[in-house]
Amino acid sequence: MEDYNKIIESLGIKYLKSNNIKVSNPFVLKDYEETENAILFLKKGIIRYGKDQEQLKEGNAVFIPANRVTTLSFGEVDEKSTILNLEEFGFKQAEYFRSADSNDITNVVADFTMIVFETKVFDTVNFFTTLDIPAFSIENTAVNNCIYEIVKESHDMRVGNQRVIKLKTDSLVIEVIRHILEKRLFVEQMATNSTYFKDPRLIKLFKHIKDNLGGELTNKALSDIADVSEDYVGQYFKTLTGINPQDYIEYQRMEYAVKLLRTTKMSIRDIGQTCGYKDTAYFCRRFKMMYGIPAGKMRKRETLMNV
Repeated sequence: MEDYNKIIESLGIKYLKSNNIKVSNPFVLKDYEETENAILFLKKGIIRYGKDQEQLKEGNAVFIPANRVTTLSFGEVDEKSTILNLEEFGFKQAEYFRSADSNDITNVVADFTMIVFETKVFDTVNFFTTLDIPAFSIENTAVNNCIYEIVKESHDMRVGNQRVIKLKTDSLVIEVIRHILEKRLFVEQMATNSTYFKDPRLIKLFKHIKDNLGGELTNKALSDIADVSEDYVGQYFKTLTGINPQDYIEYQRMEYAVKLLRTTKMSIRDIGQTCGYKDTAYFCRRFKMMYGIPAGKMRKRETLMNV
């Protein structure tokens, strides 16, 4: 238990967005993905999730870890129902999603609340992503109360609401972790994949990578930081994290590129260079390979489910 308390103390938790959404027509979104964690609370209607299309109960939430591709279906779908990928949905979103105060929907097939938030160990590594767990449902009053308070504060715009939202988002993350532990979910993954947070050399590497995404991050540079040999640093990193260091570095660079696309007006060329890619064409190829759409379209689409 003490280990988990240390992990929780190390977490940088940040609220990103929330919304109340009504779905006007049944459809399937086959590859929903956020670069940060998402939690969807179903108030009314039908939402199914995951490979097995498990139905979410009204009054429950489904938690989707950052970068976990998940199939979502809304309403009672059949073989004739529309199936969209993420890129297609970005252009047709208004046909399916409406804000909760919309009065022009005659048949609401799902009414839900969504919250997106960041949870990073030492503000560097996506905690839930590293656990390698799938989307899962949560039946938990404490989680529901946190969701309600966050959305209420974000919409009421009262004095001090940002401080309250931060506190409630902290509480939400803690309640999700408590739920996982108390229900003994993903026991093996939690035990295995949380251990590497205890290695100070690895945390030092994470921080160095985060602070130098635009610079040279060769295995030689990493070996100097971790104080291990250049020949061994790759094995050392992969043994503890399950991924080789250069793949992890590219993932971090691309994640930073997405953030810059969504929050700045920097050119694609400048974003690529800021993220360590001297060749813009190569950056664009790698970006499309990782996310399935060009960087320019990612910027136009911005964040999914903004209605």
